[in-house]
Amino acid sequence: MRRIRQSFDEQLEQLEQDLLEMGAFVAEMLAKAMEALVEQDVTLAQQVINEDDVADDMDLNIEQQCMRLLALQQPMSKDLRTIGTVMKVIADVERIGDYSVDIARTAIKLAATEYFKPLVDIPRMAELVREMLGQALEALVHHDLELVAQVVAGDDAIDKMWYALLNELEEIMEQHPEVVTQAVALLLVARYLERIADHVVNVAERVAYMETGQLETLAPSHRADYQPDAEL
Repeated sequence: MRRIRQSFDEQLEQLEQDLLEMGAFVAEMLAKAMEALVEQDVTLAQQVINEDDVADDMDLNIEQQCMRLLALQQPMSKDLRTIGTVMKVIADVERIGDYSVDIARTAIKLAATEYFKPLVDIPRMAELVREMLGQALEALVHHDLELVAQVVAGDDAIDKMWYALLNELEEIMEQHPEVVTQAVALLLVARYLERIADHVVNVAERVAYMETGQLETLAPSHRADYQPDAEL
């Protein structure tokens, strides 16, 4: 029985390591997509698009590992929550990869046009989102609820940056109609980053559930009664 338990623990540890690898890969996709956007690098943007298949394969591999553990080990209680959490988390991480591809496609679309202003706030948003993702995955592996709280705080900051950018770009479009196409594209990138942050919060919520057995909405922007300062 002890050997069976040891083998099961080793498989759970491998599952977590594979999830960390997938998270790091997707975070790098996001970093490359943002670099492609800022530097207007079509080759790098295309690389991100091609890497989406790799992220999808990682997603499928981890899902299959989870299914094998459920079928062969019949885990109970917290172990079952851990496997269920991993299955939920990979869906959010895979979606972050999809948004990175969307940003890369926007980079290709804007590569031939001169930006009407330097890109500063959007790359800053992306960096914070990547930091949040790292914290959320580290919280999962190390069972750290303090890191979960840091992720939620980061989401609040992202929401404020999103609405500030929304207001700024709306004003620019009103005053300079000639840049509307570019401004809308950049606005979508900011929206993608805001949505990525929401997926990271989903990961954090699942970590909290794994540790406490209670699934709660942690971020204000995830609540039905949340009222932002500005509306689309």
